[in-house]
Amino acid sequence: MEIVGAIDAEGRCAHWHSALDVVANKCATCDTWFACAWCHPADHAFGQMPLDEPAVMCGVCGHQMTFHEYGTECPSCGAPFNPGCTTHAEMYFQV
Repeated sequence: MEIVGAIDAEGRCAHWHSALDVVANKCATCDTWFACAWCHPADHAFGQMPLDEPAVMCGVCGHQMTFHEYGTECPSCGAPFNPGCTTHAEMYFQV
């Protein structure tokens, strides 16, 4: 699945590219996966996803998860996620 803005196969982007930055977020407005909100085009706002719909994707294995399933690592492959991403929840989810 394509991750818009990604600069590598695991979904890192020009804005976030540490070893732990392997999460893609889905925009509710355009139904597209983005490496981060800053990679999203400016023609519309990044639409916040409902908490009970798949909105996060692991860039390592492609596993999709809801807000409640998303944590410090991928529940499918165990890839660790950047713990700092939790501070951006209001950008991506209807919290």
